[in-house]
Amino acid sequence: MHQWLNGHLPKESARPLILEALSRRFNRPITSSEAGFPPSPEQAKQSAGTVDGLLDLGREDMDPSRRSVLGAGLFSVALTIPGWRDVVGRIDAIRIDPQRRIGQPEVQAVTAMTERLSDLDDDFGGRYARPMAAAFLVNTVAPYLNANSSSETRKSMLSAASFLCYLTGWMAVDEGAHGRAQQYYLKSLELAGASGDHMTYGHVLRGMSVQAANLGHGTPAVRLANAAAEASRDSSPRIRAFMAGQQAHSYALAGEKTHALNSLRETERAVNQAESQLGTFGGFRSATLAYSTSEVRYASGDTKGSIESLHDHFRLRDSTDMQRSKLIFSSLLAERQLQVGHLEAACATWNTVLEEYPAIHSGRIDGQVARIASLLSSYRSNPVARQTSERSRELCPK
Repeated sequence: MHQWLNGHLPKESARPLILEALSRRFNRPITSSEAGFPPSPEQAKQSAGTVDGLLDLGREDMDPSRRSVLGAGLFSVALTIPGWRDVVGRIDAIRIDPQRRIGQPEVQAVTAMTERLSDLDDDFGGRYARPMAAAFLVNTVAPYLNANSSSETRKSMLSAASFLCYLTGWMAVDEGAHGRAQQYYLKSLELAGASGDHMTYGHVLRGMSVQAANLGHGTPAVRLANAAAEASRDSSPRIRAFMAGQQAHSYALAGEKTHALNSLRETERAVNQAESQLGTFGGFRSATLAYSTSEVRYASGDTKGSIESLHDHFRLRDSTDMQRSKLIFSSLLAERQLQVGHLEAACATWNTVLEEYPAIHSGRIDGQVARIASLLSSYRSNPVARQTSERSRELCPK
């Protein structure tokens, strides 16, 4: 830093950290030019066309040697999110290749492949699925976006590509590549706007709020959750619950307890109004409501209440719920059980996680398992705690 103040540019690898620190200090985005830096590769990516920027992102994920660890992992609380008016209609700016033509079968293929990738992500974690998703984006979907087609097919393909891009960003979050995830999310918003797809646009904003909330950034999480709810205000009760539940969690993290409780009540009303989860976007139901309630209670300081709600969540889960979320939520339950002094209950919960952990390749679960030994370090005299700690060390990635 002192070299920078003396007129020498900091190393390129350090500049994103400096810009993020300045942005957090002034609570607004600070650009490279404002800080006196030349444009960064990430800014060049953002200014590139939607398809070109998506190709750059995907190619980096396909080739691990090209990944920037710092840039990939750095989450920005001051990221500028494009509004609907900023992204709608960008379909006109996409170059069309007259030699290639696509129809609804190609759209259906992208949708089906996205569902398969989502299943792999749910069952095995983002580390396995993300390179495949990136390769599919680069080698198949991007050329489809440039292909000649009817207006209806083009919008459908843009919408399908938007959700695949969002899913790839979700996988990046799971791996801990938070900066990379934000880049995918921004491209997904552009594609959703280009296709006129309000539903996916709101879904992506909600995903960005979940990311911010899981990292403990309450105020940005509220901003994103509210934007998602605004984009989805004319939707079904299930979707209103999907959005309001995230608003409740975000408000609680930001210390706005009254708003959090109001949003939680709105979530409950919407769940009760929803007749069936079949065919709905987001699948928000009673088990999800119990999890949202747990997060609101925990963020509000009610750890015991949070544990009760997590138990409700597991009681209401069914066989269609994803394996990864089961292990993530079980790990949260164990940590909270330990916080209220229920050592043996915590160890029992952790042991259910460790039983299934080897089959999951998730950065978030890796981090949760890596914490077990340190959380139990004060209880080494207890044989159950000692056995659980040693087991976690054996399974934890080196």
